Amino acid sequence: MTEAGVPLRRLLVTGAGGFVGEHVRAAVEAGEFGPYAWHPAPEGFDIRRRDEVEALVAQIRPEAVLHLAAQSFVPQSFKDPAGTFEVNVQGTLHLLQALTQAEFRGRFLYVSSGDVYGLVPDELLPVNEQRWPEPRNPYASSKIAAETLVLQWQRSQGLDAMVVRPFNHIGPGQRKDFAIPSFAHQIVAMAAGRQAPVLEAGDIDTTRDFLDVRDVVRGYAALFAQGRAGTAYVLGSGVERRIRDMIGFMCAACGVAPEIRQDPARLRPSEQRRMVADAGLLRAHTGWSPRYTIEQTLHDVIEDARGMA
Repeated sequence: MTEAGVPLRRLLVTGAGGFVGEHVRAAVEAGEFGPYAWHPAPEGFDIRRRDEVEALVAQIRPEAVLHLAAQSFVPQSFKDPAGTFEVNVQGTLHLLQALTQAEFRGRFLYVSSGDVYGLVPDELLPVNEQRWPEPRNPYASSKIAAETLVLQWQRSQGLDAMVVRPFNHIGPGQRKDFAIPSFAHQIVAMAAGRQAPVLEAGDIDTTRDFLDVRDVVRGYAALFAQGRAGTAYVLGSGVERRIRDMIGFMCAACGVAPEIRQDPARLRPSEQRRMVADAGLLRAHTGWSPRYTIEQTLHDVIEDARGMA
């Protein structure tokens, strides 16, 4: 209930048990999403099964939906492209069908990825919504397919739906098979004497647009409040950062100076050398802007790694 005694609206969050989902929960419970109550898809929920999706929607009767659930690990998408499409595309279709069946009339936000833009020439950076997506891995291809499905539902079914394309987001709670938390765990282990001063890394001279996960979640909240149906939004910091520099900051913060070794297993096919995003449309429509500095984010990532040691 709100302070005025008005019942909170039910916000269904798929993928609620993941890295971003935990931060969404904290934001919803803190009131940052406005008059919504947290209703996560339960642990073990399988979006690939239409009967499970229909049962969940019928049980919760959502008044808004944040669709986070995805197979989001790019290397896994190369190993199992069919499984990636089954989760990301067929699962999204199941959710849209279940909502239609339940006569859903609320707002729907589909979380895609900045990875859909693929290999962008340096002279065309930063990326915004005017850039045509050119995915270069099965994960990104599946995200574009699901985006198209959601926006088709908006046009043909009148669904109040939007798409958001967040770029690289980092912060406390991220799995250590992602680059920045992997480096943080190694650096913390070196500082504690548990690992030799050798850092295993891929190509660290690429650049990316890194945004704190808490600012990403604030962007989602801003879209629920003020986003425009039928629109795809870019969500990023607008700052191009070299991975080597971020490693350097974490090493300095922990007092280590390791040898850096390139691990071929960490190299991605179809690697984008540089990337930075322009979230001007999101700012114009909602007034959103980042709050967390990269230094604060990396400090929190280090503390998270220490807590997991």
